[in-house]
Amino acid sequence: MNANKRPAVADPISVETAIQTRFSARAFLPKPVPRETIERLLELASRAPSGTNTQPWNVYVLQGASRDELVRKVCAAHDAMYANPALAAEYREEYDYYPEKWVSPYIDRRRENGWSLYGLLGIAKGEKDKMHAQHQRNFRFFDAPVGMMFTLDRIMGRGSLADYGMFLQNLMLAARAHGLHTCPQAAWNGFAKIILPHVGAGEHEMLVCGMSLGYLDEKAPVNSFHTPREPVSGFTRWLE
Repeated sequence: MNANKRPAVADPISVETAIQTRFSARAFLPKPVPRETIERLLELASRAPSGTNTQPWNVYVLQGASRDELVRKVCAAHDAMYANPALAAEYREEYDYYPEKWVSPYIDRRRENGWSLYGLLGIAKGEKDKMHAQHQRNFRFFDAPVGMMFTLDRIMGRGSLADYGMFLQNLMLAARAHGLHTCPQAAWNGFAKIILPHVGAGEHEMLVCGMSLGYLDEKAPVNSFHTPREPVSGFTRWLE
């Protein structure tokens, strides 16, 4: 289509609503998501920009038995690591999602996020079993019927992770337009040695993150948890 003939956004409020209502859902209904809907979401996501149009994303969609078997495998590894922390050395992320050393204001936001969520769920500081169980909800896709794994060819540079972020955001906003919710999850990254063979990824692929996709469980208290955002004035400098 000629760029000059592309229509303007006729309903900007809907675009804003999709952005404003996107959040990391942590409880989903078992209601299945039609394959054609997932395909449409991925088609829309693929309109994300990428450096020289490299389109570096690879997506693996897990449903049914494949999803359930991956849940079983990773939850078993997660439980084993909890029982024997020395096993953590076997499960390393391939890239540093978080910094090695935390500093303010990032550590403050992280702590606020964690304790606000645990507080809502009635998990007190030091209740390690409950924390472990809640963390494991990640590896059950928060009961969502659709799990996704995203990989990147290791030959690509760090800029492709920026491209990937735009692809993932497109996917999450498209999901909102179709009445669905998501939860992007870096929690899976440490279990790449289990996940990549399970989905049939090649040796050249690196796990970027996972994602839960489905219909929101509106009755679940955990879904009332929405994280705060810094005001524009807090992260913007105007230069004239």
